Amino acid sequence: MARIPIFLAGLLLLWGAFAEAEYIKYKDPKQPINARIKDLMKRMTLEEKIGQMTQIERSVASAEVMKKYFIGSVLSGGGSVPVKQASAETWIKMVNDFQKGSLSTRLGIPMIYGIDAVHGHNNVYKATIFPHNVGLGATRDPELVKRIGAATALEVRATGIPYVFAPCIAVCRDPRWGRCYESFSEDPKVVQAMTEIVPGLQGEIPAGSRKGVPFVAGKTKVAACTKHYVGDGGTTDGINENNTVISRHGLLSIHMAGYYTSIIKGVSTVMVSYSSWNGVKMHTNRDLITGFLKNTLRFRGFVISDWQGIDRITSPPHANYTYSIHAGISAGIDMIMVPFNYTEFIDGLTDQVKKGIIPMSRIDDAVKRILRVKFMMGIFENPIADESLVNQLGSQEHRELAREAVRKSLVLLKNGESADKPLLPLPKKASKILVAGSHADNLGYQCGGWTIEWQGLGGNNLTSGTTILTAIKNTVDPSTEVVYKENPDSQFVKSGEFSYAIVVVGEHPYAETQGDSMNLTIAEPGPSTIPNVCGTIKCVVVIVSGRPVVIQPYMKLMNALVAAWLPGTEGQGIADVLFGDYGFTGKLSRTWFKTVDQLPMNVGDRYYDPLFPFGFGLTTQPIKP
Repeated sequence: MARIPIFLAGLLLLWGAFAEAEYIKYKDPKQPINARIKDLMKRMTLEEKIGQMTQIERSVASAEVMKKYFIGSVLSGGGSVPVKQASAETWIKMVNDFQKGSLSTRLGIPMIYGIDAVHGHNNVYKATIFPHNVGLGATRDPELVKRIGAATALEVRATGIPYVFAPCIAVCRDPRWGRCYESFSEDPKVVQAMTEIVPGLQGEIPAGSRKGVPFVAGKTKVAACTKHYVGDGGTTDGINENNTVISRHGLLSIHMAGYYTSIIKGVSTVMVSYSSWNGVKMHTNRDLITGFLKNTLRFRGFVISDWQGIDRITSPPHANYTYSIHAGISAGIDMIMVPFNYTEFIDGLTDQVKKGIIPMSRIDDAVKRILRVKFMMGIFENPIADESLVNQLGSQEHRELAREAVRKSLVLLKNGESADKPLLPLPKKASKILVAGSHADNLGYQCGGWTIEWQGLGGNNLTSGTTILTAIKNTVDPSTEVVYKENPDSQFVKSGEFSYAIVVVGEHPYAETQGDSMNLTIAEPGPSTIPNVCGTIKCVVVIVSGRPVVIQPYMKLMNALVAAWLPGTEGQGIADVLFGDYGFTGKLSRTWFKTVDQLPMNVGDRYYDPLFPFGFGLTTQPIKP
């Protein structure tokens, strides 16, 4: 009889062993994150660790590649989509296909998919496009910006994506820079206030959290990325990716401002800038990445390179990739946005670790940080995206929010020849009005760069939205005749018997280096449209641009002038304020210069003689219905 208990005891022992084998600490969400990281790290090979540090473009990714190389992250570059006009469901399927490759590896570490969502989910067809940051800075409304962050997070999650390369917290000190519209302001205090977008995107950090620890509040939120560390907005003459010449004190007080607040608010990742500080490439700057960001500010998320950021350490780019890998990784960059030649990166980094050129401790620091963000996001528990949020993409609620943001971002620079004879708000009832200008009926122009495509687009077929012309027609009295002519001559204007005119002109879309400009002029035929119309009848000029532009020569001709920045898809917000349903409240987040020879010129400078100073903005009262 004694045999049965022994047999049972053996079974129990065996069962216990199975239970032990089945319990994997890093897969247990009840375990503290640090214990999960430690458990997973000790199981990982060098190959698996270096895979985590590698981010590749979706065009070279596949489930097979994810599995074979243990890839940690995939991204969409600007305008990189699964198919043109892809639905949310198509995005989800693509992301999940890559994820299934990652989950089929030995350890099943999920990948994270990243995308530039810099004014809404801007690569995606029919997403809500919010005003670019330059306009949001003019609202002076951090709570609004936080709500925009939350709406953007929902739209990004609607497509199965959990990570965004936003916000840009550059402090643009020279409007000749092609990325100036991605900056909230020339004033670091305004940029700091607008870092409220971080808790909007990621969720509110829990009370009593350790400073510098990343935080993402679940499946309706995304990991954010403050960029571009650091000094991207301070380059000489505003030349993109160039050299920022400034003292350490200046760098820390002006350009670092938004990082202090973002890190306190739990930002998950930081992207390094292509630019240099006093001649040293930021992608090689160990003192600022490891010394200051990681050690002094106690940032515990991960540091990511920019697109081919380590390639651009050398001039020409990719001239000495072995050196680039060494310099970038040694500086403290944790994840490399390769994004195409990933085997070259993986082989090169593996070789340097095996030869002892890069210490294992540096690799472990990088992987710990990447895993910390992944555990914090809950992506180990919920790696596969579902379709529960697809109706959030371009939702009416988000479009209303964008429209509110447009209204609050408009800055009224001139209103009549004197305060007692204002032109705005315009009467809705008039016999006939003229709408003119290259930007009046052009959705692509009013959205600007980083919209559907990296450089943006012209025309009205890129996505769904409301042009300024359509908004005007929606708003005026049904009896008012609206005549639209893009570039009328003065004879047409004279003979038209118009009550007044609305002229909408500005810049064509651009992004990054393509936007660098030494002359900052309004695009043709704008400079002739203004005198043709405003020289003949009462007119308000609306400027659609990513920055202040040359307007001093036309000031006397215009009866009223509005800076509309790059408002995005919800043009109705412009008509809401022009016709007095709401008042003008926006204040300049940038100094408006008289001539480009004055640049750079920023608030607080010793020599400060602007056309309109920082903080300027006339107000109007809404008309009571």
